[in-house]
Amino acid sequence: MLAVICSDTMGLKLTTQKNKKTIEEHANAEYRHENKRSENKIKECSDVTTDHWNIQSENHVFTEQTYVQLNDTDILLFGYHETQESEDGEADLHKNLVGCKKNPGHRQFIPVDTFNLKLLPEGLRDNDLYEYIKVTADLTVRVSVQVTSPHRPKFWLETTQPYPFYNRSDTRNLRTGSGWVCDVEEYQNGVWQDGYGGTDYTKCWCRPCKDSDSPSNVWWEFYVYTATHVVFDEIEASHTTLRFFYNSDDSAMVTADNVIVHYVDIESDRCILKCVTCDKHLGNKLKADCKQYWHVKENLYDKYCNTRSKHKFNFIVSHPHGCSKQLSVGQWKDLQNGGHNKTKFTYTTCTCPGSSGARVHSLGWKEWGSAHVHSGSLKPGLNCSTEGGVM
Repeated sequence: MLAVICSDTMGLKLTTQKNKKTIEEHANAEYRHENKRSENKIKECSDVTTDHWNIQSENHVFTEQTYVQLNDTDILLFGYHETQESEDGEADLHKNLVGCKKNPGHRQFIPVDTFNLKLLPEGLRDNDLYEYIKVTADLTVRVSVQVTSPHRPKFWLETTQPYPFYNRSDTRNLRTGSGWVCDVEEYQNGVWQDGYGGTDYTKCWCRPCKDSDSPSNVWWEFYVYTATHVVFDEIEASHTTLRFFYNSDDSAMVTADNVIVHYVDIESDRCILKCVTCDKHLGNKLKADCKQYWHVKENLYDKYCNTRSKHKFNFIVSHPHGCSKQLSVGQWKDLQNGGHNKTKFTYTTCTCPGSSGARVHSLGWKEWGSAHVHSGSLKPGLNCSTEGGVM
């Protein structure tokens, strides 16, 4: 059950009335679905020098990128946000795509519908990796926000770097980012069908059911990772819409708009949204995709842990400029370790406005406690994630 927003020296955090500790332990699918292994079975992987690759096809060219030396002070900063803002709503999104100055032509992005095994680097053309990327794409959503909270801070915590959209609550510009469905729970009459425990509801709480005299007694609740600077608090969540399976301009409009904040932390820039549907097709599809995701993910960790610092393969599926879903691949550069299970990746993988909140995948690493999502751009050719945990 959600409680009130509390303020502390670390910023605004949503917590439960019963126990703060249970938020990530029970809401965070990265933690819940990981298989616990004894310490003596954890593989230690040493860093080795990595070579860059060129990936080319008829339609997509991935050019060699030179890593930029990261200054010590840069690690302490948050990247420049990559939320797409549109004054004229949906109508402006394609204009922003065409007029993009960061990645003109978007040649380093692959439409997810055209992605195939041959577009992976040689040596990584693995069916499991291909399936992992495809199911990740299926779980990627566009996050659209219509309202800006008056509670956004002026600066990122402990910095003088301006916080995105501070003092903009008087505007109604559309903002879009990306998100990733990490877990789905099916309920019937308030009872969780795949585990122990229940929910606060006995009937579906989606908007149509709330207005109905006969709400559905079967529904699906799902959790979506994004960045806090994309959806800051309950005020913004109540004006947020998630769009699913937006793979091309011709994709059907599949949305959910009854969104609440399940967890938010300004310092780490991590946010977990909770949403609901009684649409059987949508609920069963997301549930099956999540099951497939966790199955393939475990296989990939076993395959690539020992070589993760050699290939440094990294990929992101996002909605650049609020438009259809795109895949970008590159390499992670550094892993900053701040202690207490706080790590942050930097990477060369291509992103654009609209990519904020997208899941960041680094092959061979196992997330522990919380996932990394895209936070922003540090400098040309170098991006950074939110805080997360890996081993």
